[in-house]
Amino acid sequence: MAIRKIIQLGDETLRKKSFEVAEINAKTIQLLDDMKDTLKKAQGAGLAAVQVGILRRIFVVDVDEGYFEFINPKIISTEGEQYGIEGCLSVKGKWGDVKRPEEVVITALDRNGKQFTITAKGFFAKAVCHEYDHLDGIVYVDKADNLRSED
Repeated sequence: MAIRKIIQLGDETLRKKSFEVAEINAKTIQLLDDMKDTLKKAQGAGLAAVQVGILRRIFVVDVDEGYFEFINPKIISTEGEQYGIEGCLSVKGKWGDVKRPEEVVITALDRNGKQFTITAKGFFAKAVCHEYDHLDGIVYVDKADNLRSED
């Protein structure tokens, strides 16, 4: 397992749309393991493969509900609304307020290729939506109000 470099806003890779994972293989599993280690070291809530320079539809989140891996995720439905502060491991030192759904139902594959569906609420839903946006080249600053920095 390895800690991967998290690319920062300004790197054109962050603005590209990620590709579906055609086959879950040893390389995919290694990426998932590396992303988990990278996220833990960075002390973040989520990390998309594109943030480590890999244009694949994969992201991981680590929230109170647990650690989750999403391969080829699809948001099925959303409900409600929440508005609050967000940051991003690819936008160091900045925060902004973003409107997100309060609840999200998402389906994806796990590392064994098994499909699952989960309902995420509150901060978990916010993290899922934030990472899901990364798969389409969207960074939270595109949606944020009141952007501020630690300066």
